[in-house]
Amino acid sequence: MRKNVIITCALTGAGDTTGRSAHVPVTPEQIAADAVAAANAGAAVVHIHVRDLETKQGSRDVSLYREVVARVRASGVDVVLNLTAGMGGDLFIDREDPLKPVDGTDLVNGLERLPHVEELLPDICTLDCGSLNFGEGSQLYISTPDMLRAGAGRIQELGVKPELEIFDTGHLWFATKMIDEGLIDPPPLFQLCMGIPYGAPANPELLQTMVHMLPEGAQWASFAIGRDQLPWVAHAALLGGHVRVGLEDNLYLAKGVKATNAQLVERAVHIVEDLGGTVASPDQARELLGLKAVSSV
Repeated sequence: MRKNVIITCALTGAGDTTGRSAHVPVTPEQIAADAVAAANAGAAVVHIHVRDLETKQGSRDVSLYREVVARVRASGVDVVLNLTAGMGGDLFIDREDPLKPVDGTDLVNGLERLPHVEELLPDICTLDCGSLNFGEGSQLYISTPDMLRAGAGRIQELGVKPELEIFDTGHLWFATKMIDEGLIDPPPLFQLCMGIPYGAPANPELLQTMVHMLPEGAQWASFAIGRDQLPWVAHAALLGGHVRVGLEDNLYLAKGVKATNAQLVERAVHIVEDLGGTVASPDQARELLGLKAVSSV
């Protein structure tokens, strides 16, 4: 168990969850308000996606990111900003004709996933470290070695910390290769993402194995989705990691009880403290992760 545990709140994601909970924020104003509430509840980091205002689905619209970031920065609440850079990797396959275009595909190269990062210069942005069969049917998430090297190189040039999103053991293998190649500045930051079909299952023994695979000096966090989210706070913290909660990954505080982002953060704070740990402040998170002393403005 580490002394200072960084709590990240993943506010909204890009999944089809808005119809399942009225608490999932959609507009920039709602997302920013949830970021502030999560920070006030104890989150040192907020992980931000944006959503199309009409369809409520995930978006790469830079103007939406611009408004969310401006609102959070103008709030006066100190929090580390972590913007997703994973949008643009969705490929839907027609099972009868794999080369036939299918609605829902949003596939661009590694550099085209970064314009909002280039403009807004958040503290952290994500880098999804491999491709994945994404759930049932014929949806894939595509992130090839060439895409990843190009993206990592550009993120490094910008001075933004990449959060290396690890959905399976092969992703971890490739992420350590990028570190060896000098594309990731120390200390590397890993996010071990568990329970997403069909990546690494939410198995505590597998988490321990993946932790043992991490390079020396790495900072790491882990989360699991759905009903495993809150128990996973304890699993990750006891193994010496940081934690993530939020409505991107789980909609419930308890069985049948819909959660808000702030409530999930409050519960994570209690779990960490009940285990004997302490919750990191934003400045402590910056020190641990090798970030700038103050948020980018």
